[in-house]
Amino acid sequence: MDEVKADYSRIPRKTKFRNGVKKSLLYLGLTFWAVLVLFPFYWMILTSVKSYSSYNSEYVPRFIATNPTIQNYIDAFTAVSLGRYFFNTLIFTVVTTVLMMAVIIPAAFAFARMEFKGKNILFVMFLSLMMIPGELVVITNYVTITAWGMRNSFPGLILPSVTSVFYIYLLKENFEQIPEELYKAAKVDGTSDFKYLVRVMIPISQPTIVTIVILKVIECWNSYVWPRLITDDASYFLVSNGIQEIRENGFGRENIPAMMAAVVVISLPLIILFLIFRKKIMAGVSRGGTKG
Repeated sequence: MDEVKADYSRIPRKTKFRNGVKKSLLYLGLTFWAVLVLFPFYWMILTSVKSYSSYNSEYVPRFIATNPTIQNYIDAFTAVSLGRYFFNTLIFTVVTTVLMMAVIIPAAFAFARMEFKGKNILFVMFLSLMMIPGELVVITNYVTITAWGMRNSFPGLILPSVTSVFYIYLLKENFEQIPEELYKAAKVDGTSDFKYLVRVMIPISQPTIVTIVILKVIECWNSYVWPRLITDDASYFLVSNGIQEIRENGFGRENIPAMMAAVVVISLPLIILFLIFRKKIMAGVSRGGTKG
C-alpha cells in the first residue's frame, strides 16, 4: 500500500518535469526564431551607425560598432531629398486610406445588411476579381491612367488603390456578426441606413476597421511597383521607390552605411505603428475571420 502511494505521489513531479521541458523547448525555439527574424533589423541599424571608412575597413564583419556615428542619418536628409519622399508618401498614404475607407465601408454594409436583387451573385462575381493576377490589373491601370494624362501626378498614384475586394470581404464578414435584430429595431425606430451604419456598426466593428486602416497604411507605405511604373519624376517619388533614386544618384552604391541609415528612417514609422497597434491588428483579423 505504501508503494502505491509513493508511486502516485511521483506522478505530479514527472508531469511537472515534462511540462517544464516542453515549455523550455518551446521558449528556446521561439527565442531562436525571434533572433533569426530580428537579426536583419539589428544588422541594418548596426551598419547605419558605422562610418564609411570604418565599414570598408572591416574585412571580417563586426557585430558591435566601436565608434558609432549619426552622420549617416544627417546625410540621409541633407544629401538627398528624403524629406520630400516622406512628404509625398504621407500624402499618398493618408488620401488613399481615407478614400478607400469611404468606398469599402458602404460596400460592405450593402452586402451585409441591405437586400437587393442578385446580391449573392454580384458578391460572388465581386470576389472572383481576386482571382485575376495582379500583373494584369497593373497593365490595365497603367493604360487607363496614361490615357487620362495622369502620369506623374498624385491622382494617378492614388486612384488605382482606392478600393480592395479583400477588405470589403473582411469588413462584410465582421458586419454580419452584429445581430440583425439591432438593424430591424433601428428601422422600426425610423433610423436611416446611414445613421445605423455610423452610430452602431462602425463603433462595434472598430477593431476590424482599425486593422484595415493600419494594413492599408503599411501597404501604401511599402508600395513600389505602381509608383515606380507611373512616375519618372523625382518630385512624385515615394520612399519605397525613392530609395532606388538615393542609391543611384544620392549616396552612391558604395556608401552602404548611408543607405542603411535611409532605410532605417523609412522603416521606423511602420515599426512604431505596428508596435502601438499590434493588439488591435490581431484582434481585428481574428474577429473578421471567424463567425458566431
